[in-house]
Amino acid sequence: MLRYVYASDLMNFPKLARTMFRDRADQFKTRLGWDVSVDAEGYERDEYDDLNPLYVIWEEPDGSHGGSMRFLPTTGRTMVNDHFGDLISGPITSPLIWECTRFCLTRGAGGHVAAALMLGGGEIMQNFGVEHFVGVFDARMVRIYRMIGSSPEVLASAGQGRDQISVGLWHFDPGAADKVAERAGVPLERSRQWFDRAFGKQTSIKFARSA
Repeated sequence: MLRYVYASDLMNFPKLARTMFRDRADQFKTRLGWDVSVDAEGYERDEYDDLNPLYVIWEEPDGSHGGSMRFLPTTGRTMVNDHFGDLISGPITSPLIWECTRFCLTRGAGGHVAAALMLGGGEIMQNFGVEHFVGVFDARMVRIYRMIGSSPEVLASAGQGRDQISVGLWHFDPGAADKVAERAGVPLERSRQWFDRAFGKQTSIKFARSA
């Protein structure tokens, strides 16, 4: 199932949080060899986790992490503006654009998990009045996005082959949502139920929490 959890509320889901940060360390540090920090508990965290982001997390039946993404509004600090500004012409700042980062899947996760996360992103767009997500992704993600049916508009790229890094922009496509839901094996009605359980049926179009 999908959970929507602000960083300030992760304490209410200790197993989910613990396994998410350890899966992030496994994916980004161990498997991909990124220059990220891993603490003594085996957690991969950065300064953006301290800004009270919203996490969309696929929770396995045993309460552990299956996959996740992290969202922050671009009206505040974001990774794309702070670290990848050389790829774009000026900072991306708008209440209608949120940044999506730390797309992470646990080892052995099925394709339905990645699709379910994209489905959760679509719920955020529809219910919070977000028109676009912006994110930085590497070459390996191109195939995954295409497989899910949620490919971004590429704004800029640097590097070649496996080392290529791109900045992409996603928008909500109702037609694509049906395909993503089918890939996830999650009916759109159930996806909305999970969202409503987290936020209620009356949602604000503003980012509800602050750091």
